[in-house]
Formats: sequence, structure tokens, C-alpha cells
Amino acid sequence: MNASQRTKYVVVGAGTAGSILTRRLLDAGHEVVLLEAGGEDANPAIHLVSRLGELWHAPEDWDYATVPQAHAGGRVIHWPRGRVLGGSHSLNATIWVRGAAQDYDAWAADGCPGWGWSDVLPWFTALETYVPPAGTEPHPSRGTDGPVPVVQDYPLNPLFASIVEAAEELGVERNEDYNAGVLDGISQQQINVREGRRFTTWMACVRPVLDHPRLSLRTGVLVQRVLVEDGRATGVAVVPLADPDAEPEVIPADEVVLCAGAIDSPKILLRSGIGPAEHLAEVGVPLVHDLPGVGENLHDHLLAPVIAEATARTIEHPETDWSVTQTHLFWRSRPDLEVPDTQPIHFSVPMYDEGMTGPANAFTLHAGLVRPHSRGTVRLTGPGVADPVALDPRIFADPRDREALLASFRQARAMVRTAPLAEDWGAVELYPGEDVRTEEEETAYLHRWVTTYHHQVGTCRMGTGPEAVVSPGDLRVHGLAGLRVVDASVMPRVPSGNTNAPTAMIAERAASLITGAQTVPAAEAAEQLAEA
Repeated sequence: MNASQRTKYVVVGAGTAGSILTRRLLDAGHEVVLLEAGGEDANPAIHLVSRLGELWHAPEDWDYATVPQAHAGGRVIHWPRGRVLGGSHSLNATIWVRGAAQDYDAWAADGCPGWGWSDVLPWFTALETYVPPAGTEPHPSRGTDGPVPVVQDYPLNPLFASIVEAAEELGVERNEDYNAGVLDGISQQQINVREGRRFTTWMACVRPVLDHPRLSLRTGVLVQRVLVEDGRATGVAVVPLADPDAEPEVIPADEVVLCAGAIDSPKILLRSGIGPAEHLAEVGVPLVHDLPGVGENLHDHLLAPVIAEATARTIEHPETDWSVTQTHLFWRSRPDLEVPDTQPIHFSVPMYDEGMTGPANAFTLHAGLVRPHSRGTVRLTGPGVADPVALDPRIFADPRDREALLASFRQARAMVRTAPLAEDWGAVELYPGEDVRTEEEETAYLHRWVTTYHHQVGTCRMGTGPEAVVSPGDLRVHGLAGLRVVDASVMPRVPSGNTNAPTAMIAERAASLITGAQTVPAAEAAEQLAEA
């Protein structure tokens, strides 16, 4: 590709999606300016997944919080989001979950042709280097030579072995590979680690090419707004993170791609005057392009903690424990459901929230909701970069969400009472505690302690209807040239599981749509893969 054919892209956000897209654009011969508000991933806590709790409220965290939740007792919830090279992949538990086939077929049926299960599965496969448990062979749909390590071959802490037995005692079958087509069951987590240390898409895709002549990496910068002239994005205006009131610097581009996530991508669009006209007028942002769906459709997975003390044994944390969470399960809160709607996750430490106290020798079985019906909004509170954003997921606005989480919560409490935990570990429930017995008391507990699963999506949804923000064919912002969104915000519905793998898949597929490169199996091979 000669210089006249080369496109200059500004990619906003060096997280999971931005890192993959940057590398693919470079590989295709283009020029990339990669912008990241945070800095280097130098904090030692980033690299040991077991220390992820240390990163919350740290400089690497955007430290967002929701508005008081009207349907959850006025609860305000901390939403950690990565502000660092690697993005939220540098803060999360690195759990790799594709989701259910039905998730993606629902996307296709909901106005996103080309995003059904048979379409996206090859991209998942191409991403992975899956390391199964010792002595087992990977399913044909699993990738073995992709850029992202997906490791299941690590020692299971004895506590988690007992948690698996506890679930089995309640009738939950063991699932050796929840990414092989069937979610249901309890499983050892598959995680993104290499030699026991966190391994992000930033490390896989961009770090090896930092000296690339067509890559310009800028850290510590905030995008004030996308610049638009005559219906086309022409670049961005940025300010230093350390001095948001500084005179903006203009960075021109042929195309701008927002990969800033489900909170910051709509926030940038709104500050740029791209969004619902009425809201922009309310907060004093001049209208550039009326697009009602920007900031709508916000939803998240939810957790509720069941914490138990181990009175009979000490919970050890050896160096082989690459993470303090090693198992989770997928389960249907009602037998008539087509796919699981809950994903409880387990921790070998007490996940005490603010206001909770208790002993250190305790563990957490987090009830988990992964198919929410409630929808909320991302809204500005003012026109400036420093003005806070109003995040309202409207938790429990749809009562079906409360019912599903309550069923998962009761399952977690029952697990604590099984012999593998109650007898072998002397498990005694601390939270919610024996005094919480009635449904009214259980519901009040959920309202008091419900928290995030860190999986916000949907605020720049792809599709063709009036609420859609980007086109499913190329992820361009409807009605504007030279502007795309590639991250979890484009998901019309959240998949049934952790959202990092689906976000990576979206980035890989988007890169192919943008560059025209074919980096996955041909159609016939992809069809055979889906059948496997």
C-alpha cells in the first residue's frame, strides 16, 4: 500500500477492542494514532490477577459510580473501568466466556445480520490459544494458535474443588468446557494468563509493535470531542488528563474509531453534539447530529454476595493460585428457559463491600444474573470534559431481574449448607446471615448489596431501527461519515457471560469489515466449525 492509499485512523482507547483494531489496521498498511487516557500498565497489581481488588479506586480506574438506584433501595454502585493501557482487561479477572449461541442469533434477529452464531464463532476460534486441562483434547471449535492465551490447565485450589462438589450435590453437573457449545454446569474458569501473569490484548497486539513507523501512541489524553465538518468526522480535539481545562489540541484523521467502552464512547459522542437533541439542549451541548439512541440501552450483569466463614480449615492462597476466583457455574433460574440466565462466580476471599465486616478466613459465592431485562441510560451533566457522567442502569426496573437473581442467591446459600462446604470446611454463613429468612428479607438484602459484574454494554447499539447508533455492516455511526464505534457499547444485548471475549471478537470482525482482510476460515469451513 502506497502513501496515497493509506488511511489515517485515530483509535480512541487502548483496551481490548482498541488494541486489537490498532494492530489489524497497522497490519493492513494504515496509519494509526492510538489515544489512551491512562498510562503504562506498570502497577504490579495489574499483572497478578489475584490482586485485582487493589486496582479499584486506584489511578488505573475511572472510578465511576451509578446514580442512586430507584428500584434497589437507592443503592449507588461503584463501576470500575480501566484507565490504563489494556483498559478494563488490565483490571478484570481475565475470565474468557464466549456466551451462548442463542445470544448472537438474537443479535441477528434483532436487526444485525452477519452477527449470528455461525458468523461470529470463527472469530472466537481465531482469537484463542486454548490450553485445556492436562490429559484432555480441545473441542474442534477451540482455537490453538491465536493471539490470546485462554488457559484452563492450572491447579484448582482445594476450596474450589469443594465448591464444585457442593454444586454437584445440588444437581449441577460439571462442564469441562463451557466454551465448547453448552454453557450449563459448573466449571473451572478459563483465563487470560501466560506463565501465571495477566495477559491482555494490549500485550498481545500493540506492545510488540510500539516502534512501528505508522503507529503513534499518546497516553494521558482525554478526547474532548470528535470534530465534524459537513457530515464527516475529521479528527478529534484532546486535552491532557492532568489539565482538562487546557487549550485543546486538534488531531486530524481520515477516520475516527471510538473504542472507549460502553460508558466513554457514548460520553464522547454526546460531548461532540452527537446524540438525542433534547438531552444535548438540556446540558448545553450544541447539536451536531440528532441520534436518539446514543446513551440508551445501558445494561449490566449483576451480582449479590453470599459470604461464609471457614471455621474448620484455613483457606490457603499459594503462588499457584493465579486468581482468587477459579470456578463459576451457568444455571437456569426457571426450567422453561432456553439458556442459562444466571452465572454465579466464586471467590476464595470474602468480597466484603463497604459497610461489611468479618473474618479474613472466609469465601464468597456471588449469585449472578446474566440475562437482564432492565435498561438504562448514560447522560451528561454538563458540556465540559470534567463534568461527571450520570449512569443509570435502572437495576431491577424489570422485576424479572430480581426474581432470577433471587433464585441464584438461594442456590448459593444452599451450596454453603452442603457437606463439602459445611462439614469439610465448617462453612458458616456470614452474609446474609441466619436472620435473613423470608422472601421480603432476602429481597431487602439484594437491594442493599446488589453490585456490578463489570459487564456494561449496549449504549451505542448496532442495528437499523430508530434506537440504533451504528450500522451492523461496518459499525459506522448512522448519518455520519468517517466515524465508527467498536467496543462493548455496540452490543444490542449483553451475552450470557463475561464480556471481554465478545468484545475481542467484535474488534477482530470489525477490523476485517474495515480493511477488507479475511483472517478467519472461509465460509464453508466456518459452517463446518459451527456444526462441530
